[in-house]
Amino acid sequence: MRFINRLVLGDAKKSYAQCGEDLIANFILDALKILKPCYLDIGAYHPTRLSNTYLLYRKGCHGVCVEPDPDLYDQIKSKRKRDVCLNVGIGTGQEAHADFYVMSSKTLNTFSKEEAERYQSYGSERIVKVIQIPLVSVNNVIQEYFSDCPNFVSLDAEGLDRPILKTFNFSRFRPEIFCIETLTYAEDKSERKISEIIDLMIKEGYFVCADTYINTIFVEKEAWTNR
Repeated sequence: MRFINRLVLGDAKKSYAQCGEDLIANFILDALKILKPCYLDIGAYHPTRLSNTYLLYRKGCHGVCVEPDPDLYDQIKSKRKRDVCLNVGIGTGQEAHADFYVMSSKTLNTFSKEEAERYQSYGSERIVKVIQIPLVSVNNVIQEYFSDCPNFVSLDAEGLDRPILKTFNFSRFRPEIFCIETLTYAEDKSERKISEIIDLMIKEGYFVCADTYINTIFVEKEAWTNR
């Protein structure tokens, strides 16, 4: 038994993500024979902690990290020298700027006033400040910073994931993998799976390859079929 435990520990793989999403994405990329993937991390949050892309960065890959919080952006830019780091939000309309709600728990930072106020209503969180942040289109980010498109998109926009996906130009850009937060945040056990996101991705030619309850990992059907 002691020998078996040593084997298991010796083969263990380190994850930097919330629920091992980075290991799952890495497995899929290997299966697709994408040896040097590039990534787009929307709502990157932190250079290493709870990161779906830091494992790939450690493997020598690079990409674009989008983080609206100026303090978190500075940390990412300092730690992830190979990545392009953007201190912006991803817009879903014509607005050039938007109010960004910085929460006492920065994992809950959001552009959604409704979500920020809901988080605060639980009593354990508060809105620390509201700042104006420039907005850019997800399609413009891909067009400007990628030669084709990212192989892996990580999306965590606290309530705005589906609106962002609805603006995504799937007819032009076909990332092989998406990791998307598909669970609403709640402190009263009223969280729900956001089935609308799953339906949207299936409609766009992706299938659910894995689900960690908090996040769902989608793979492009054609890429997987032709692997």
